[in-house]
Amino acid sequence: MGVQISPSILSADFARLGAEVDRIATADWVHVDVMDNHFVPNLTIGLPVVESLLVTSPLPVDAHLMIDDPDRWAPAYADAGCGSVTFHLEAAAAPIRLARELHRQGARAGLALKPATPVDACADLLGEIDMLLVMTVEPGFGGQPFLEACLPKVRRAREMLDGVGRDIWLQVDGGVSADTIERCADAGADVFVAGSAVYRADDAAAEVERLRSLAAAAVG
Repeated sequence: MGVQISPSILSADFARLGAEVDRIATADWVHVDVMDNHFVPNLTIGLPVVESLLVTSPLPVDAHLMIDDPDRWAPAYADAGCGSVTFHLEAAAAPIRLARELHRQGARAGLALKPATPVDACADLLGEIDMLLVMTVEPGFGGQPFLEACLPKVRRAREMLDGVGRDIWLQVDGGVSADTIERCADAGADVFVAGSAVYRADDAAAEVERLRSLAAAAVG
């Protein structure tokens, strides 16, 4: 698997989401940040909006659930048609059972870690997931500066994933831009969530391709 770019609509115009997704037609995924104002201090969109987006989006949906009780709520996003559903280790009561339920519903299962959560905390779960998301900002708000201190964690995650013997994607989310994506790729990430960097560009599709080229060059 090569480099994948998953622009976050958190930085898009929510009043015209269909048109905003059309702006990123060159991307691999459309990344949807679901926040409940409990697990993180922000409230965004929920399942009804995601269901509407799934009807119109030409791109598969990568749902990142920053919510309490994902064991209860995450399967509905898979059942609705999201291609990938990511839940947080810090919020899940039974992560293995939840990952298996997401698979049963036909979605890829992603596991996310906040910056302060050590990657070793999920070592025994890696065989159950399809993607590990290392947050490179504190989850909750777009436009935050990239946390350089997370790069060693990304490297450690890559080493651990390579040792599993399966093709498990490594996603980074937070402060990803033309200034930071090469360092993330060099550290071992292969799926990149970029919100502000893409949607603040005059040509969002061209910025997606620029980010892809920079990441690909960094991994040779």
